[in-house]
Amino acid sequence: MGIGYDEEFDYLDDDNDSSVSGDEFAPKIKGSKRKSLLPEVEKSVEEIKEEERVEEEEKAIEEAKKPSRNFESVIYVVKVTTNKEDKALEMVADKVNKKKVDIYAVARPHGLRGYIFLEAPDREHAEEAVFNLPYVKGIIGKTVTYEEIKQMLEPVAADIKIEKGDIIEIISEPFKKEKAKVVRVDKAKGDCVVSLLGAAVPIPVTVKLDNIRVIRREELEEE
Repeated sequence: MGIGYDEEFDYLDDDNDSSVSGDEFAPKIKGSKRKSLLPEVEKSVEEIKEEERVEEEEKAIEEAKKPSRNFESVIYVVKVTTNKEDKALEMVADKVNKKKVDIYAVARPHGLRGYIFLEAPDREHAEEAVFNLPYVKGIIGKTVTYEEIKQMLEPVAADIKIEKGDIIEIISEPFKKEKAKVVRVDKAKGDCVVSLLGAAVPIPVTVKLDNIRVIRREELEEE
């Protein structure tokens, strides 16, 4: 019983033509997109590299066509649990780094309790950065400008009046609310060395000038 090759395959008319190559002689299946049943010749390394190069160039062109975003940003005020500002900031920064959230900066100005600042391109990215995090209560409606908070973010150490012998209170961790005596002041570096008064043995501690406040002078100023 015949299999019916004529119905399934197309053969060349001249079967005796010696000039016909093996690939041309091979039968072609009707409806198939392949020109031959013979195995395709593997591409050379150079051809593969060239195709990859062309593909990379096409991707680069597509990326270049996308509209570029100007470095415009908005500073949002984030409400956090009081006295947990540093922890909240760490949580936000960790999420931004792990999730690659498009956030430009996170800041916790010294002395500002219950809030941190978040610089983002828009509110959507800001909310993504703080969503469902411990100690974070949400973003308040009002945004701020850099000029409005500049003094909080860039304290000027030279303007801080502090001298050797002053009694100060440390207002940041880990020695928060501890009283100490100023031993040495280095305004160029923006810090000072103090000796904790509550310690049984004097312990010298270096703290930033904006992390302390003077509570009294040890000696009366001359009239």
